[in-house]
Amino acid sequence: MSDRDAAAARQLAGKTVLVTGGSRGIGAATAREVHRQGAHVVVHYGRNAETAQALVAELGGRATAVGGDLATDEGPADVWRRALEATGVVDVLVNNAGAWLPSAIDSDAGWQEGWDRNLALNLRAPAELCRLAVLHFRERGGGIIVNVTSRSAHRGDDAEHLAYGAAKGGLLALTKGIARGYGRDGVLAYAVAPGWVATELADGAVDEALLAGLPLGEVTPPDDVAAVIAFLASGASRHTTGATIDITGADYVR
Repeated sequence: MSDRDAAAARQLAGKTVLVTGGSRGIGAATAREVHRQGAHVVVHYGRNAETAQALVAELGGRATAVGGDLATDEGPADVWRRALEATGVVDVLVNNAGAWLPSAIDSDAGWQEGWDRNLALNLRAPAELCRLAVLHFRERGGGIIVNVTSRSAHRGDDAEHLAYGAAKGGLLALTKGIARGYGRDGVLAYAVAPGWVATELADGAVDEALLAGLPLGEVTPPDDVAAVIAFLASGASRHTTGATIDITGADYVR
């Protein structure tokens, strides 16, 4: 083991990290990275039970899979309960699960369905998990929340995904409010705001024209996002609480 790997392995030693949407994409990369840094990782999945179990088997010890549909009213509480039943404690919550869902403005039914689905998965579910995490952390003297938002939270999204951008903007505001409201309870809250990331969510949307317009000429690897999440999860920079880290390869610079 290199000196770098040895140092990394101590960052999250003894911590339990719950990663929603942890079976693939940014979530799977995050699960691997926090596990590498010594954490026990709880890999949440919605429908990809086989993929989640394969990831847990790959990681070996200090890894657990829990399922649950976060888009339902009871889903977030069920996932939180299962995580606690499996591990006894959660030290870090990573709200990664989400979906880039359309909300067609020219269709009454499509507009309403798009807003309902986006708010349920991209805002209400992480908000409820944040609530449960804050209550748990206050009892334990503190904890960390990392919410995965989007560059859309800052600039808005395209015309077909207005609800997605609005939901991610709400999640960003929630993160700031938690940081301001519960810092004295030892609760730290951060947001990361990726742009285009090489995941299934971007499949079909990334073409040569888009790549040509990116400053680095490529979409962001999930490992880059995971590295930032793991750093924030370590608590190494407490006074960064409330901040948003943009991960866009300079595609969107505030």
